Amino acid sequence: MKTTAENTAATAAPLMSERQRKTAFVLCLATIVLAVLDQNIVSAATVPIVRDLDPAHGVDLIPWLISAFALASTAVLPLYGKLCDTLGPKRVYLGAIAAFLTGSALCGAAQSMGQLIAFRAIQGIGGGGLMSVTMVVMAHLRAPGEKPGGGKSGSMGGIVAGAGLALGPLVGGLLADHADWRWIFYINLPLGLVVLLLSARVLRLPVRTRGHRVDYLGAALAAAFSTGLLLVTQWGGKQYGWTSPVVLGLIAGCVTALGLFLWRQATAAEPILPLPLFRDRVLRIGFAVQALMGMALTGSMVYVLIYLQVVRGLGATSAGLFLLPMAAGMTGIGLLAGRLVSAGWSQRAFVICGSGSAAVAMLLLATTHTDTSLWLIRAELLLLGVGFGQLIGQLIQLVQATAPAHQLGVATTAVRFFQTLGGALGASLFGTLLARAFADRSPVPGADTSSLPLLRGAERVAALHAFTSATDIVLLSAAGVMALAFVLALRLPRPAKAGQGAATGEDARTDLEMAA
Repeated sequence: MKTTAENTAATAAPLMSERQRKTAFVLCLATIVLAVLDQNIVSAATVPIVRDLDPAHGVDLIPWLISAFALASTAVLPLYGKLCDTLGPKRVYLGAIAAFLTGSALCGAAQSMGQLIAFRAIQGIGGGGLMSVTMVVMAHLRAPGEKPGGGKSGSMGGIVAGAGLALGPLVGGLLADHADWRWIFYINLPLGLVVLLLSARVLRLPVRTRGHRVDYLGAALAAAFSTGLLLVTQWGGKQYGWTSPVVLGLIAGCVTALGLFLWRQATAAEPILPLPLFRDRVLRIGFAVQALMGMALTGSMVYVLIYLQVVRGLGATSAGLFLLPMAAGMTGIGLLAGRLVSAGWSQRAFVICGSGSAAVAMLLLATTHTDTSLWLIRAELLLLGVGFGQLIGQLIQLVQATAPAHQLGVATTAVRFFQTLGGALGASLFGTLLARAFADRSPVPGADTSSLPLLRGAERVAALHAFTSATDIVLLSAAGVMALAFVLALRLPRPAKAGQGAATGEDARTDLEMAA
């Protein structure tokens, strides 16, 4: 029997020729490139942006410039999933690209920091769909009989994610150093317009003929919860103390919004994130592993780069080059995993191996000293890329292959939603851990990480050792997070043998309801 994802592909494939399907697949990869690049490219140009738009007070607004995109994109993720299942993925995909390009054009034309932050949020509304909705479209583009997670879909995800991970900071730094910062946003327009126009022409995906209601109240509650949580992680321990009225009020608001959201999902006729999805062990564990991966990825990549710049004295662009081995690992394992899954290997094996490899790599990185060989760090980042490449390339495919066909969009965007929330929590928790660990070990009483450039002589040497030790604690904690992900991955059920299982009546009804 076919899985639900295979049933979806079997319904979609006859609507498109083989040439159209391949063209659409390339367009999807280009869309993912836009999404991954834009997550990292802006952070490299904050200095010239502030210098141009608001040299007096712009520095204070940098956190909002960086977080506006994440806040908006995370808030709309659950809505994107439901809209895919309600309107069909093509309409939502084209709408997300159009919103992203509109935001990009407005960002490039911004005349003040306030305008840029607002336009960055508009860009984030579209950006929230670039990665998640694109993965829904790719699930519909599988050739008849192609195994979920195998073939191009399974392998190319790791390649594109790895390339974007490495190119984002590099492209941002090059544009900031050798061109006007506005090109960081304008560069999206040519490729994005080509993708938009060609996708509108070649995509022929199934749509539902029966009307469905969208749970906009549930979407609003999900947006309120995720936005509040991201603000807590952005402000807690930085702009405001953890026990300040602002942070405590945000935490109370998050708890309230979460409670109301769960109530709404339990009572709504067509919930935006159906709670029965969590009854499936594969989906439940898949969402949890994705959240833990997002948390650990932040703890590893960000703080390794900070170590290289603070302790080893590398520039931002030179430190960014250290991500190339990580990208190479993700790319290589993405190709290999896709081929092996097509040959009969289980996705469960790669999720387990990927979690374990990432945990070991972080454990090795946690042994870094002030004079550790830079080549050894590159090798450890290569291993880290091998681990994360297996997870990024296969975990979402496993979720798609398990989810009911009529909830493919919801399940796919939920994966991205939990990864984003996990990354936000990781950034906050690991940042607080780094600050406290450094304060406990600093040779200068009351000093924090911002005081490092001011220290000289023996005090500076001792402070760098203290900072390295604090970074090791962060990386050790990230290794613990991935160890937990490894334990959860072991609880994934083994794949059924060929011929076992049967399509449910709901799946059969869903396939009959879908038409060109």
